[in-house]
Amino acid sequence: MGDIKGFMKYERDLPSSEDPKGRVHHFNEFYKPLPIAHKEEQAARCMDCGVPFCHSGCPLGNVIPDFNDAVYRGEWKEAYELLIQTNNFPEFTGRICPAPCESACVLGINENPVSIEYIEKSIIERAFKEGWVTPNKATNSTEKMVAIIGSGPAGLACADQLNKAGHTVTVYERADRIGGLLRYGIPDFKLEKSILDRRLAIMEASGINFVMNMNVGVDISIDYLQSEYDAVVLCGGSTIARDVAIENRDAKGVHVAMEYLTQNNKRVAGDQFSEKETISVKDQDVAVIGGGDTGSDCIGTSNRLGAKSITQLEIMPTPGIERTDKDPWPYWPMTLRTSSSHEEGCQREWSVMTKRFLKDESGNLSGLEVAKVEWAVDENGKYGMQEIEDSVEIIPCQKAFLGIGFLHPQKEGLLAQLGLDLDQRGNVLTTDYKTSVDGVFAAGDMRRGQSLVVWAISEGREAAIAVDTELSGQSVLESKNGSVLEV
Repeated sequence: MGDIKGFMKYERDLPSSEDPKGRVHHFNEFYKPLPIAHKEEQAARCMDCGVPFCHSGCPLGNVIPDFNDAVYRGEWKEAYELLIQTNNFPEFTGRICPAPCESACVLGINENPVSIEYIEKSIIERAFKEGWVTPNKATNSTEKMVAIIGSGPAGLACADQLNKAGHTVTVYERADRIGGLLRYGIPDFKLEKSILDRRLAIMEASGINFVMNMNVGVDISIDYLQSEYDAVVLCGGSTIARDVAIENRDAKGVHVAMEYLTQNNKRVAGDQFSEKETISVKDQDVAVIGGGDTGSDCIGTSNRLGAKSITQLEIMPTPGIERTDKDPWPYWPMTLRTSSSHEEGCQREWSVMTKRFLKDESGNLSGLEVAKVEWAVDENGKYGMQEIEDSVEIIPCQKAFLGIGFLHPQKEGLLAQLGLDLDQRGNVLTTDYKTSVDGVFAAGDMRRGQSLVVWAISEGREAAIAVDTELSGQSVLESKNGSVLEV
């Protein structure tokens, strides 16, 4: 521990952002850089706790106090080497992770926690700037071949780890570009795609093969992959979106959120769409159904595309601003969060149920019929909602986006052809990342269900250990440290 009074001398201080009125006119990242001295002061706030709960808060088991101390001492390369021991892609988590490690920070018991995510991002950006991030080719080849299906964070992490272990890795992606949700699910104002491309270039130079526009089970048979590769890892994600079965769901203008976000990410990348194909919100009233990160991304995107108004509807009650006895430290707090997209402008409504969509004579969405609900515990101890009498109202709306999560992976095609066992939620059932079919493994949202990017990276790393052990008898790869608090 460097400065034993650091947490008393310095307040938590994050980079400022471009004014919301200005940043809604572009899709670039908008946080302003700060000098190295500022980052080292923030790292000095880490108390080097006797029991660092940030470890258990992080799904990757990052050795946070160690790299904080290295940053405080100005040993940035040491900090980078510590960070990449457990995290393949700090440039992703440093931008889009909700930072459960900070919720578990001991300093956060009675003060603002250490700005771990900001420090993590600072370390990896310094590493790229200094040229410390270089291709990592294995010194010895096992002559084993592994196919990974899906190029999201789980697939990329698994590929990176298996490549380091000396296996020949090929990643298959059905989309036209590599990256999965990193590419098409997260807007550029949160993760510029040049950041993703920078990492992919390193991975390709390390010897990892990428095959795009290849839908395994359609364009190429899974039987072929099983015959050509020593192991296959399924990292296709949880792609079936949760929908709503309410009147006039077929109205033109009602879309699942990922359809909207994917199209706009492609547009930002330079792809062209016809007027008929384009999901346009310009000068329209937009409703976002769902209060999570995906809904927030729809808000930020709609603000940038000229929406007339944006209303976010969440069926759950308004979260509090403080922890309760149901989510004490160091667990993830279920408190009210305001994203950068919310700051840019929208109307947030809580405890609101969408009863039906309204459409005009041409079948176009014209409004939403909504009602207020109240939540309470009944005599049987069950938490539920009830519509409040005389609370129905009509909200003008020409575009509605459903951002209410995902159910399970697509079962048709690949999974059906393999005949895999599934769990009760429809996810791929595994034992130590092994599926019910010999030589086939699964990781990420396809296995555990919809989750965080940091969990996907962790899943990919752990699945790589299982594959390496299967192919080599024992694994040279390291597992994460300790237990992890679920988010």
